[in-house]
Amino acid sequence: MKELDVVRLKEEFKELPAGTEGTIVLEYDGSCFEVEFFDANGDTIDVFTTPAELLELVTEV
Repeated sequence: MKELDVVRLKEEFKELPAGTEGTIVLEYDGSCFEVEFFDANGDTIDVFTTPAELLELVTEV
């Protein structure tokens, strides 16, 4: 996974349900990513530093 890839949460994280999608906006060291999560309308929910093991790739850029 890399910056601008679309990812999905594999499990609940910071009160976001599993399945919530987001875009990687910053890669730290491969173990964590800064992810902008969005709702079904494409509106930003929040931005969180998210461990890589909680993410699955949806769309690769």
